[in-house]
Amino acid sequence: MTVKAQTPVITNPSLYDVEAIRKDFPILQTYVHGKPLVYLDNAATSQKPISVIRKAQEYYSTMNSNIHRGVHALSGVSTEAFETARIKIKKFINALGKNEIIFTRGATESINLVAQTFGRSNLNEGDEVIISEMEHHSNIVPWQLICNEKKAKLKVIPINDDGELILEEYEKLLSDRTKIVSVVYCSNSLGTVNPVRKIIKAAHKKGIPVLIDAAQAVNHLHIDVQELDCDFLVFSGHKIYGPTGIGVLYGKVNLLDSMPPYQGGGDMISKVTFEKTTYNELPHKFEAGTPNIAGAIGLGEAIDYVSRIGIGNISLHEKELLDYATEAVQSVPGLKIIGTASEKVSVLSFVLDDVHPHDIGTFLDFEGIAIRTGHHCTQPVMDRFKIPATSRASFAMYNTTEEIDVLVNGLNKIIKVFG
Repeated sequence: MTVKAQTPVITNPSLYDVEAIRKDFPILQTYVHGKPLVYLDNAATSQKPISVIRKAQEYYSTMNSNIHRGVHALSGVSTEAFETARIKIKKFINALGKNEIIFTRGATESINLVAQTFGRSNLNEGDEVIISEMEHHSNIVPWQLICNEKKAKLKVIPINDDGELILEEYEKLLSDRTKIVSVVYCSNSLGTVNPVRKIIKAAHKKGIPVLIDAAQAVNHLHIDVQELDCDFLVFSGHKIYGPTGIGVLYGKVNLLDSMPPYQGGGDMISKVTFEKTTYNELPHKFEAGTPNIAGAIGLGEAIDYVSRIGIGNISLHEKELLDYATEAVQSVPGLKIIGTASEKVSVLSFVLDDVHPHDIGTFLDFEGIAIRTGHHCTQPVMDRFKIPATSRASFAMYNTTEEIDVLVNGLNKIIKVFG
C-alpha cells in the first residue's frame, strides 16, 4: 500500500539530521518501564525542544509581568516578546496583518469563539452549518450548541471507505441557507488530507465563509492563508512543538470586525462606563484578561524552531516514515489499517483481530512505546467504520524507522500473547 502526501516545500533536505534533532528534545532520552521511550503519540501532543522549554523559563525568570497595561520596564519587555510572537505566527501562515492573529487557549477555544460570535450573529432558524463526518468533537459540539440555540441545522459531508470526503455530496449540501462551512484540514484519526482549496472555492462561489481546523496540519504542511483564501483558520501550539494552553485563531479582518466580543474583561475594552462599553481594536477585542504570555512566547520560539528546520523537510521526513510504517505493519497477522486515503499525513490507525485497542496500548506501553488508543475524539468516524476504537501511531520530525521497527516487533509479540 502506498500513500501520497501533498508536495512539500523543500528547504534543504540534505541538512536534515534526525539524530541531531532528537538531541534537542530532552524527553526522548527518557526510559519507560526500563525501555527507551518510543513516542508515537504526536497527533495528541508533540514533544518540546529545549529552546521552547528555555524560552518559557526565560520569561518567568527575567521578564515576568503583565502585558500592554504597564509603564514599567518588565511590562514593556514582556509586551514586546508577546507581540513579537504574534508577528512570527502572522509570517508563518502568511496572514495580511498581525491584527488577524488572535491568541486563544487552543484550536478548541478558537472554534468555540467563532461559533459563539459569528454563529450567534449570523445564524437564524432554518439556516445551516456544514461540517464533515471526520471532524474532531471540538469541531462538532460547538456547532451543535449554537445550532440548537438558533434552531439551525447541522449538515454533514459523508466520507467513503478510504476515509476521504465525498466532494459531490458536499456540493449538494451547499445552499442559500448555508451560513458557514467548518472542516478539518487533516484528520487526527485517519490521517486524511482534505482538498481544502476545492472546499473553500466551492463555498465562496456561493458567498459562504469557511473555517479550516488546521490543528493536525500546521505541523506537517506549509500553510498560506492568503493562498488558501480561508476565512478562518485555527490551530493549537502543543501540536507544533509549542506549549499547551495556547492556540491561534486567524480570521479575515472584515469578519473579525463584524463579530461581537467572545468574552468581556480587561484589555478587550477601549472605554467602560456603567451605561456603555466600547471595545478595543483587533486583535485585542477577542483577548479578554491576562493571556498565557509564556505560552505565546514559547509558541513563537516553536515557530522559529520549525522554520529553521523547514516545514517542507519535516513533511518529507514524515512521509518517508508513514510509507515505511504502512508497509511494515503489513507483516502483522490480522492487522487492518483504518484510513487509506490517497493523501495522508503521518497518522497510522489500525485494528487487530480479537485484540482490543486498549489492550494493545497497555501492552506496548510496557515495551516503552507510547501510542494512542480509543475513539480519538472522533466517535462519528468510529461509527462510520463500525468499530469501537482504533490504535493510532502518529509520527513527528524526530521519529525514526528504527522506532517503527520497535512498534512492529511489539505488535508481533501481542499476536503471540493473545494467540
